[in-house]
Amino acid sequence: MRRTLVLVSLAVTSMVALAFLIPLALTVREIARDRALTTAERQASALGPVLVVTEDPAALTRAVASTQAGADRRMAVHMPDGTVVPEQTGGEAVRARPEQLAEAGRRGRWMTARVSGGWALLQPVALDAGRTAVVEVFIPDEELTRGVWQAWGVMTAVAAALVAGSVAVADRLGARMIRSTRRLAAAAAAFGAGDLSVRIQPDGPPELIEAGTAFNAMADHVVQLLAAEREMAADLSHRLRTPLAALRLNAEALGAGPVAEATREAVDRIEREVDQIIRTVRRPQGRGSCDAAKVLRERVEFWSVLAEDEGRACELIGADRPAKLPLPATELAAAVDALLGNVFRHTPEGTGFAVTLHVGEGITGILVADAGPGIADPEAALQRGRSGGGSTGLGLDIARRAAESTGGYLRIHRSVLGGAQVQMWFRTRWLPPPRRSRRLVRRRHSRT
Repeated sequence: MRRTLVLVSLAVTSMVALAFLIPLALTVREIARDRALTTAERQASALGPVLVVTEDPAALTRAVASTQAGADRRMAVHMPDGTVVPEQTGGEAVRARPEQLAEAGRRGRWMTARVSGGWALLQPVALDAGRTAVVEVFIPDEELTRGVWQAWGVMTAVAAALVAGSVAVADRLGARMIRSTRRLAAAAAAFGAGDLSVRIQPDGPPELIEAGTAFNAMADHVVQLLAAEREMAADLSHRLRTPLAALRLNAEALGAGPVAEATREAVDRIEREVDQIIRTVRRPQGRGSCDAAKVLRERVEFWSVLAEDEGRACELIGADRPAKLPLPATELAAAVDALLGNVFRHTPEGTGFAVTLHVGEGITGILVADAGPGIADPEAALQRGRSGGGSTGLGLDIARRAAESTGGYLRIHRSVLGGAQVQMWFRTRWLPPPRRSRRLVRRRHSRT
């Protein structure tokens, strides 16, 4: 954005400067030319009264020498009889050709003619008996452009200074806008990563101030919604204690036996889960984080004992370096246990499996692959209660919720081992959405 503003300012200011500079430069050149011609015409006209009074060569020579052009040996008088005054400078001052002199006498007014090295101003002067003398003033090319290059240089410097000033102002405005935009993006990334206390001080252009104010309002609303959800979950968990107490009393009344023991164990497990829910919802905001590599090593080591008993090949890939996830270790362990438990429940003994940790830019993936029969309908398997094979789909649901809690997702594909591959992808930081090609967007709109 900042570079775009600078380029736009540079282009617009340059076009405006050129629009004024080119006509002004041509005008300056014409003014210099007119000044030189006017000066020459005035000096030539000064000899008119002298020629009317006298045709004496000596007097005419003195009159010519009294002018600036005559002193510079650039003026001569062509008499009707063909003589040139002053004679000693005729070779240098006379540049006009005879036909040009005749044309000036025929016109009866001053004219300019192109000669070698410049221009000749020819001023006819009427004498007695219909005779005409012609005063010639030579104007060199450098006299016609005197001061033009200096004026052009000054105008170019002024235009360059104006362009540079406008670019600097645009760059400062762009930097201010970029700072505000980056601050808003950083706040959104922190909020998406779980820091619900982040707020920004809106500044910059009015549009960014509105966006910052809207972000603060959204953050406050999300915090209120989460607080209400936590309170509701805590209240529901506390309400479950009364029926759980009744179940425990009934289980105790069953006496001894495997059924009674299993019932009491189930009641204990439910109580532990309710206690865990209460502790979770009462926990301060901010979900915490964990080292995914460490959790995977622990869980694979735990399941490897059972895998060895059943003759299953077990492999852990990519967990040799730390991989931080914005997810509590208990939730990640529960998701991994759910996926590995599915492997043991739904594949024959001796079926190998592999767990892979993939760390990417802003995203981390955990891939659980097996060499079993695979999943016939991955879409149905992701819907709780429709996975088939006598499963409720609860394990995949736990894994999906864990991934989606970080802004990630769950996918099921065919693994290289021949069976199913369940992929959990976790967002480790906020990433802006990829830019879509304008051509592609127009093409899609044209199809709809």
